Amino acid sequence: MDYFVGSDVSLRTVAVCVIDTDGQHVFERTVACEIEDIVTCLREVPPGQCRVGFEAGAMSQHLY
Repeated sequence: MDYFVGSDVSLRTVAVCVIDTDGQHVFERTVACEIEDIVTCLREVPPGQCRVGFEAGAMSQHLY
C-alpha cells in the first residue's frame, strides 16, 4: 500500500501525519526538528511506498 506523509515544520518540532491511499489516518506524531528523530518516526510507517512532503520555507531548508 502507498502512504503519504505530511509535515509541518516549526523552530523546535515537526508535526508528522501519515495517511494511506484511501485517506485513512495511520498515525500522527510531533518530534524534535532533528533529522534523526524524523527518520525514526518515519520508520513506523507500515511497509509500502511512502511519499513525503514538507512545507517550503526558511524553517525546513536544513531538512531538505
